[in-house]
Amino acid sequence: MSEHTNAFQSLFSESAGREPIEIWLTTADQQALLQPQTSGFGFNNPLGDVPVIAVDTGDVYQTVEAFGFSLTGGSAMLIAALPNVERQALLQELFLPDGDGIGVSCLRLSIGASDLSERCFSYDDMPDGQTDMELAHFDLNAGDIEVIPLLQDILALNPTIRIIATAWSAPRWMKTNQAFIGGKLKPECYAVYAAYLVKYLQAMRERGIVIHGITPQNEPLNQKNEPSMAMEAPEQAAFIKHHLGPALREAGLADVEVFCWDHNCDVKEYPLTVFADADARQYLSGSAWHLYGGDISVLSEVHQAYPDMKLYFTEQWVGSDGEFGGDLMWHARHVLIGSLRHWSRAVLEWNLASDPFCGPHTPGGEARCVGALTIDGDQVTRNVAYYVIAHAAKFVRPGSVRIASGVQNDYLPNVAFRTPAGFIVLIVLNDAVEPQAFAIHYQGKNALVEIPGRAVATYVWAA
Repeated sequence: MSEHTNAFQSLFSESAGREPIEIWLTTADQQALLQPQTSGFGFNNPLGDVPVIAVDTGDVYQTVEAFGFSLTGGSAMLIAALPNVERQALLQELFLPDGDGIGVSCLRLSIGASDLSERCFSYDDMPDGQTDMELAHFDLNAGDIEVIPLLQDILALNPTIRIIATAWSAPRWMKTNQAFIGGKLKPECYAVYAAYLVKYLQAMRERGIVIHGITPQNEPLNQKNEPSMAMEAPEQAAFIKHHLGPALREAGLADVEVFCWDHNCDVKEYPLTVFADADARQYLSGSAWHLYGGDISVLSEVHQAYPDMKLYFTEQWVGSDGEFGGDLMWHARHVLIGSLRHWSRAVLEWNLASDPFCGPHTPGGEARCVGALTIDGDQVTRNVAYYVIAHAAKFVRPGSVRIASGVQNDYLPNVAFRTPAGFIVLIVLNDAVEPQAFAIHYQGKNALVEIPGRAVATYVWAA
C-alpha cells in the first residue's frame, strides 16, 4: 500500500463523517507549485448560488494508461551527467508516485535520433552509396548512448513504466533523397525498414527494456525537421499492412502496439485513411496526436468513427518565447483536460529536460524547446510542463477510468476519474483573473470550494 494511500486513510479516520477533500494547487504567478492545501473542504455543505461541477461515477469513458514525457537523447545526457545522489533523487521524484514523487508512468523514445539529439544518426548508418539490406551493421549504441543505462535505472525504480518508441527517420540509405532531412522511404526498402524496427525492439528487450508501443513515423507530413521523413497516409497503411505488422507477428512481437499518424489535429483525414484500410487496421491499436495545429476536439471525431482504436496524445512542446502563466493555462486547457475529455488514454508533454539554452538539439532541429526540467550543471529547475503532467500523473494512476464531470459553457474546464485504489480525482482550471467559488456535486452531496484566479487544482477524495 502506498504512502499516498496511507495518508488518505489517516485523514479519513481522523475526520469521520466529514468526507474531506485533498487539494493540490499550481498558480500562474508560481506562488503555489503543486502545493497541497489545508482547506478543510468536504461534502457537508448545502448547494450555494455558484457554478456546479457534477461528478458521476456511473457515466464511464476511457481507461487511462499513462502520463509522461519524451526521454530524448539530449535529456538523457543532461540527467545522466548529474552527480549520483542528485540524479537518483531526481529519478525517484519523477518516477515514484509516493511521497514527493510525481508518478510519471510513460516515456517516449526516439528510434535513432530525434531533433533533440546532439546529432543525426540511425542504428545502421552506411557510407554514401552503400546499403546494408541484411542489417549486418545494426548498432544500438550508434548515438544517444545515455538513454539505455538511464532507462535501466528508471525501470529498476519502477518496472511498470510504459515505453513508446517513435522513428524520426529511416537510415539515409533507405530514403529517396539519401538525407536525414525530408525524403521518403524507398518502396524497395519497406521490408528492410520493418526489419530494422523489429531489430530495434529485440535489441532493447535484450537489455531489459520492453517497448510497449511504436509509431513508425514522427510527424509524417513534416519534411523540415532534422531528422524527418515524409510518409503519406496510403504509404503508411501499405507499410503497416504488408511489412511492419507481419514482421512484428513473425518475430513474436505482436504484443507491441502500433499507432499511426503521430502528428497534428489539423489533418484528421490521415489517420482516418489508415484506419479505413482494414488490412492495416488489424495491426493497429490506435493513433497518436500532437497539437501544433488544429483543435483537440478532433480526437472525439476520430473516436466516434473508430471507437475501438485508442487515442494517445504524445507530444506538445513549450517554447522559450512563452511565459509560465500563459503556458500553464493553455496546456492545462487543451493538452491535459482537453485531450482527456476527448478520449485520449495517455498524455505526454515533449522534452523531459533541456539545458538553459534549449539544447542539445541537432543543427536543424527545433532550437526553442524548453524542457519540463532545465538542468544547468547540478542545478535542476522545474518548468511548466512538469507541473501540467504532475497534476494528473501523481493522482490518476494507470488503470484509472474517466468519469463524467459537468462543464458549463466552457467555464471552469475540468476532467474527473475513478482510480484503481478507490479515489475520485477532479482536475479543474480557472483561467480567469478572479478567484471562483464552485460546488462539487457528488453522490447527492455538495462541497463548496474556491479556486484562485489563473490556477490549476487537483481535488482528490475517497469514492
